[in-house]
Amino acid sequence: MDPTTLVIILLSFGFSLLFALGGIGSALALVPVLHWYGLPLNMAKPIGLFVNTLSMTGASVSNIRHKRLDFRMGIPIIIASSILAPVGAWASTLIPTHIVLLVFIGFLLFSSLMMLFFKAGKYKDQYRDDRPVLAPAMIGAAAGFLSGLLGVGGGGLISPLMIMLGFNPKKVAAITAFAVPFSSIIGFVAYAMMGTVDWAILLPAALAAYAGGALGTHIMHNRMPPALVKKFLGIILLGLAGKLITLL
Repeated sequence: MDPTTLVIILLSFGFSLLFALGGIGSALALVPVLHWYGLPLNMAKPIGLFVNTLSMTGASVSNIRHKRLDFRMGIPIIIASSILAPVGAWASTLIPTHIVLLVFIGFLLFSSLMMLFFKAGKYKDQYRDDRPVLAPAMIGAAAGFLSGLLGVGGGGLISPLMIMLGFNPKKVAAITAFAVPFSSIIGFVAYAMMGTVDWAILLPAALAAYAGGALGTHIMHNRMPPALVKKFLGIILLGLAGKLITLL
C-alpha cells in the first residue's frame, strides 16, 4: 500500500471516530483535510459523500427500529435534497475551485458556530406537531445543493434550521440522519458518472471511516457528554476554516 493511501485511511478512520463522538458525519472535516493533504477537491468530495452514506444509514436503521423517525415530516426534505444534490455536483465542475472553497469556508464557519453557540433547548416550549411541506422542502433543497457542491451531506444545515422552525430536536436528528444518505448517495453517483471517483482510494477509506464511526458511536453512547464533544468539534471546524483560507 502506498503512503498516500495509508495516510488517507488513517485520516478517514480518525475523523470518523472523532465526529461520531458528537453524532455528526465526518465529511465536513474529512473533505477539506483530504484536499489539504493533496487530494483534488473533486476527488475528496465523493469520498466524503460515500462515508456519510455509510455512517448515516446505520443511524437511520437504528432510528427506524426504535420508531423515532417521522417519515411524513422527512419526505419533503428527502425529495428536495435528492433532486438538488446532483445539481450541486454538476455545478461544482463549472464553478472555479476558489469559489467552492469560499462556500466551504462559509459552511464550516456556520456549522462551527452552531456547535459552539446554538442552544436547541430554548425552543423546548414551542415544539410543533404539524408537518409543513414548503419550508422543509426549501431547507432540503439548499442542503442537497450544498451536499453535491461540497461533498458534506448537508445535515449541518438541515438540523439547526428545522429546530429554529420549532420542531423537536430529537425528531429533527432522526429526520436528518434519514435524509442525508439519500442526498449523499445521489451526489456520489453524480461524481462517479463524471469520472472523479478513485475507487482504489475510496473503498479502503470508506471501510476505515465506517470502522471509526462505529467505534466512535459506541464510545459516545457509553462515556462521552455530547454537548462538550460538540463544542470541541466546533473548535476543530473553526481551525479547518482558517486553514482553508490559507489555501485560497
